Amino acid sequence: MRFRTFSPKQKQVLCWWCEGSPYASHMAILCDGAVRSGKTICMGLSFFAWLCYRFHGQAFAVCGKTIRSVKRNLLFPLLPTLRALGFVCRVQERENRMEISYGGRRNMVYFFGGKDEGSASLIQGMTLAGVFLDEVALMPRSFVEQALARCSVDGAVFWFNCNPESPHHWFYREWVCKAAQKNTLYLHFTMEDNPGISPLVRKRYESLYTGAFYERFILGKWVSPQGLVYPFMTIDQFCPCPSGPFSDCVVSCDYGTVNPASFGLWVQKGSVWYRIGEYYYDARLAGNSRTDEEHYTELERLAGDYPVSRVVVDPSAASFLEVIRRHGRFLAVPARNQVLDGIRKTGAALKDGRIRVCLPCTDAQREFGLYRWKDDCSRDAPVKEHDHAMDDIRYFVSTVLDRPGDAGCAALAAPRGNPMAT
Repeated sequence: MRFRTFSPKQKQVLCWWCEGSPYASHMAILCDGAVRSGKTICMGLSFFAWLCYRFHGQAFAVCGKTIRSVKRNLLFPLLPTLRALGFVCRVQERENRMEISYGGRRNMVYFFGGKDEGSASLIQGMTLAGVFLDEVALMPRSFVEQALARCSVDGAVFWFNCNPESPHHWFYREWVCKAAQKNTLYLHFTMEDNPGISPLVRKRYESLYTGAFYERFILGKWVSPQGLVYPFMTIDQFCPCPSGPFSDCVVSCDYGTVNPASFGLWVQKGSVWYRIGEYYYDARLAGNSRTDEEHYTELERLAGDYPVSRVVVDPSAASFLEVIRRHGRFLAVPARNQVLDGIRKTGAALKDGRIRVCLPCTDAQREFGLYRWKDDCSRDAPVKEHDHAMDDIRYFVSTVLDRPGDAGCAALAAPRGNPMAT
């Protein structure tokens, strides 16, 4: 990694703990704000310099959502710079730790993942002189508080880094709002604080997000989503169906018996996927439920003569997945179902034109105008109404568009007689 220069805020992060700094007595540093704002790398560089300057023979922890994300986002990008500055870093990947030394001082850094409530037991019992919590808002409170409780060495410091979430989030209430009370240096970052981001790249990021995601990821605000989930999907955003040939065809399914079932037919032309047709059946409105076999008949009717390479299905619809497998025509793939992450990725894909919804998809158009965020919710969540076409579109983006080469890994059945193979 090559550093051109540091912004004033990055310099503050690098030097806040040094002798003579007005912040040197603080017990914690907390940096939040926009994506790509330059806070993570300069915090990591400062953390490793601080621990080698202040301590010898002590243990430290660097924590992320997963150990893999810690290594990918922080450790591996920093290692060349640390070594170029004279730090000796011996990474022991099997033990998820690193011995780091400089100027005759040697310390041990352990890497932890805080992905769920059970993760707190992994760090329990350690004695630490400091902890770096990267993307702290993504970790469960039990893990974070257990990590902080381990810091019992004199002079221990907490290092927090995150992008904003809901203002109801426990970390916002307990740490961001109480930074002064807890003797914490709080620094808020925007993309302007990262001299490594060009105006062109910054503009591209700004075009990816709307609504609450724009306020969080671009402006760095702790805000609750309000109103429509996809407010930009007005009538002029829907397009006519393209003409062939197409390079791939996929069907995405949100399955329901009492609740509506929504299937979308997608075709790929160039780098864009078009949702050209749909099957939408509301049992309550029709006054009659359909069986798995009846839904499968409609799936075949929707697919028609299109060479569908896979059918992406609501992962909870085990019986419908089994019906598709038994018929043997389509490759059945359980969808990835991370709701908030999927909504964010779907919004970005719609905004930058990687997916288009065509005019014949009238039920999808209707739901785009009704799909809303919950009000007064302690966590971000859409209202569970008018969300069936929204869910099948999200399944498509998360499973096919976001991971184009991996969807077949979870296949339940190999396709037979696929016309694409001839």
